Amino acid sequence: MHVLDLLQLDSLGLNLLWGEDALLGQEVAGVTATDLEEPGRFLGPGELVLSGLVWWAEGDVAKADRFVGALADAGATALLAGEETHGRVPDEVVDACRSHRVPLVAVPARTSFRAVTEAVYLRQWGDLSRRPTRLFALPENVRGELSRLVEAGAGPDELLDRACAHLGRVSCYLLTAGGRTVARTPSAPELPARQASAASARGGVWLRIETESSPYDAWQLHVPDPDAAPPRVLHEIAEVLAQSRGGQTRRLAAERLAGQELIGVLEGTLAGPAPADTGALEEALAGAGLPVGGAYRVLASTSGDALAEGLCHLEGAVYAVGRSVAVLHEDPDSQTDAAGALRAVWPMLQQCGGAQAELRLGIGARAEGLEGLRASLTQARFALTSADEAVPVRGVEHLDTLGELMAGIPPEVRSVYGARILGALGGGMLRDTLEVFLANNCSWARTAEALHLHVNTVHYRIERVEVLTGRDLSRLDHKLDLYAALRCG
Repeated sequence: MHVLDLLQLDSLGLNLLWGEDALLGQEVAGVTATDLEEPGRFLGPGELVLSGLVWWAEGDVAKADRFVGALADAGATALLAGEETHGRVPDEVVDACRSHRVPLVAVPARTSFRAVTEAVYLRQWGDLSRRPTRLFALPENVRGELSRLVEAGAGPDELLDRACAHLGRVSCYLLTAGGRTVARTPSAPELPARQASAASARGGVWLRIETESSPYDAWQLHVPDPDAAPPRVLHEIAEVLAQSRGGQTRRLAAERLAGQELIGVLEGTLAGPAPADTGALEEALAGAGLPVGGAYRVLASTSGDALAEGLCHLEGAVYAVGRSVAVLHEDPDSQTDAAGALRAVWPMLQQCGGAQAELRLGIGARAEGLEGLRASLTQARFALTSADEAVPVRGVEHLDTLGELMAGIPPEVRSVYGARILGALGGGMLRDTLEVFLANNCSWARTAEALHLHVNTVHYRIERVEVLTGRDLSRLDHKLDLYAALRCG
């Protein structure tokens, strides 16, 4: 298989821009598609290189020279450059290919890289056209390269790029169940989390990456165009990503353990017989990967897995997560609203956990030092207790009503207080009258109107309430006692 063989295929419409006969007659060993600026380490001798020239910037001679030079050093057979991105193959690329003696072929916009790849393997491995397209598998050289990358600990971005390179300009995403983009191919546009979460109901191909994960951070391979890649290829790519995820899961487990040790220092459970000092805190912060010094904020959730995934949505955030509590490092000059950002993400995480998850989050105030962090931890847990179905993400700094403050008191405590203060009233008309009376700012006339009673009846009932509860409703503190008791009921 030679470059000349491809040029003779009318179906591809390829156009030779530069190349000598001797170079065009070199044996082709395989095909690699890339848009990396410096692709040399991913190339092998004898390979055809497909590139959409996404890396090129107009007039940048040095960049074109570096790219083509890397191909020449790797022993590439030719560069097949797509015309779709820039409308043509730039003169700088043509000059670089001539200088480095790398044959250059233009691929028209109507011809997909996948068609070129299949034409190469058709010549190498026989008549693939007789096989159903759905059964196409990853080429052996691609499969081998991916195995080597997994063994080397390559990240999901690199794996997805290399796995999809031979398919051409295909848009492919690796997403979490919460809609966060873990990786995407170079030609895939950015996909906001909310849009990704909604996209799951609009079609395309969705493959779950089968590996150990929580409902919140499970990986899914998504290709918006169901005809962009053969299903078997996508399943093989999913298997490769699952192997990579296994190694990442072990790393994340170690990070969570270090995060929990930090939380233990704040709780005092890992400090030994004496209270933890500043040195213990600094050691725990460094062990969890957090900067020592500066401002922090503590967060508490009903699910540590959901909390970890939610924090991943905060771009550039530096944090450590334990079992159900996290410490977030914050720039003192930053205006970022962590509570607001997490509040936007939380509905997508709730959808992942299902209706029974009761997913809630409490956020403490920004703090510094050991005592400040301990206070933020207490605040976060209080705010978590006050969060509810209506407001699942509650920041302690956003508690601005007595009702919201009281919502953080444990239900077991509230029920005892409510029964102690209002128990003698029972659950009937006296309690109802008191509630309406307080809601109407202790106005006799408005209360009578709201309850369709005579004013004298309201007077009589309120007097009974005062006798049975031992409170005087002309006093503000007694009014607050009764209001709080009603809120606890």
